[in-house]
Amino acid sequence: MDKETTIDRRALERLVHAIEADVAKEIYDGAVVLVAHRGQVALHEAIGFAERASGRRARKDDVFCLFSVTKTLTTAAVLARLDRGDVTLTTPVAEVIPEFGQRGKQRVTIANLLTHTGGMSSGFPPVSPEKIGELETTVAAICEQPLEARPGSRVRYSPLTAHAVLAEVVRRLDGKQRPFRQILAEDFLKPLSMRDTALGLRADLAARRVPVVVRDRTKGLFDAAVLEGFNALLQEDTEIPAGGAVSTAADLFRWAEMLRRGGELDGARVLSPAIIRLATTNQTGLMPNDLFDYAREMYGWPDFPAYLGLSFFLRGEGTFPSYFGLTASAGTFGGIGAGSTLFWVDPTRELTFVCLTAGLLEEGRSCERFQRLSDLAIAAVG
Repeated sequence: MDKETTIDRRALERLVHAIEADVAKEIYDGAVVLVAHRGQVALHEAIGFAERASGRRARKDDVFCLFSVTKTLTTAAVLARLDRGDVTLTTPVAEVIPEFGQRGKQRVTIANLLTHTGGMSSGFPPVSPEKIGELETTVAAICEQPLEARPGSRVRYSPLTAHAVLAEVVRRLDGKQRPFRQILAEDFLKPLSMRDTALGLRADLAARRVPVVVRDRTKGLFDAAVLEGFNALLQEDTEIPAGGAVSTAADLFRWAEMLRRGGELDGARVLSPAIIRLATTNQTGLMPNDLFDYAREMYGWPDFPAYLGLSFFLRGEGTFPSYFGLTASAGTFGGIGAGSTLFWVDPTRELTFVCLTAGLLEEGRSCERFQRLSDLAIAAVG
């Protein structure tokens, strides 16, 4: 390990033991966890089960559905178009997708969609489940929907809608020459050597896929049947830009490292440092995130700011439930996926954390779980 990298090995052992204890208690089924300091991997372990029912043990090369961590991939494709000057954050979406500009959506901007302040539907797009993976069909249905709130007035988290539209913006700017999954693959995944990552489930990755099983079926933010429906929904040509990517912990680490290093990894530059700095700073002020309204009632959570950058979740300041740990630096940023997946980068500590889990938890409980595990990882560097 690089001599400038300092890691407390006993602290990392506590992190592993904590996950092992959770698995033994059947809180969830297993995990692949990775911790790196200053780009040097200090921990990469597979713990427990990829599939408890069959006895399949977790492996470091397991392929997980990323759920909403996918939003960070889609966001990067938009940020690249900002870097190139094809659009700006203040560009109305309707300038790129004319049919979007109806039923109150004429003034919704690229920035509104990236910050979940566009007033878009907080439900799923109005298409049949078997069509949700068809981007053109989904976007056409979204274009017919009215707004639920005035753009810019509140943070109303959009599980699928906003990033489907953003992906279509990128596709239109690309001249409709390539499917969105191909844009991601050619412009980002291939240059970054993320060979085990795809939007949709590539055939060569299927054998290593971790099935989506909802272990904690407490009624909460997401319906268990909908989440488990991704097992059948994800096919090679499925395009769900807000939640349909698959990846490994090692690949997601490469993604996080690219972001930590300002848009470059191993000589491949895919984004500018300036756009990443903007994307990972607070863009939503002190507005709360409506996503957690239910948790305030269900778990007694306090009100706290959304702390969103351009799609990226931020740690922010204050004492409140945080996926990234209460000891994380305020500028810590990353992505979160439904009850199961997470990565974050603490730029102050130069610390990167990836945790992909099998056996989904209810979202509030998943937040509490990741908060605990994240603080254990942070303790390894102080």
